[in-house]
Amino acid sequence: MAKEKQDSVFEVTKIRELIELMQEHELSEVDLKQADQRIRLRRGNDQQIAYAPVPAAVAPATAAAPAAEAPAEDPNIVFIESPTIGTFYSKPKPESDNFVKPGDMVTPDTVVCIVEAMKMFNEITAGISGKIVECLVANEEPVDNNKPLFKVLKS
Repeated sequence: MAKEKQDSVFEVTKIRELIELMQEHELSEVDLKQADQRIRLRRGNDQQIAYAPVPAAVAPATAAAPAAEAPAEDPNIVFIESPTIGTFYSKPKPESDNFVKPGDMVTPDTVVCIVEAMKMFNEITAGISGKIVECLVANEEPVDNNKPLFKVLKS
């Protein structure tokens, strides 16, 4: 009377598949429950995880964020966009001042914010010269890839 083996979320091949899916979709955590079994996989804790390399989409984050042209309203207005999914930080430390604020002049190399993706803190540069008109994201707010972060008047 052999009991039919039920698929388990703890099989090594299933765990590997989950890790691949996490990498492919840039997920930081997966939490699954099947009957009385549960598995939680996390990436990006304080320790470096050998099996969880940073996806290629995160690498460009250290480069200048692309400045996208605004709709036809004003050709001199551009947006600094998030190069990756993550958490937006307007200041380097909680007790520090913001990197930039409306009215500040920026150059292509000016650091305007940090976007954290999987415990990787990526400094985002303006990528353009101009004047910050508006910050479009609140500190510690989650952002998506290509989400406008700042409105800039080109100089």
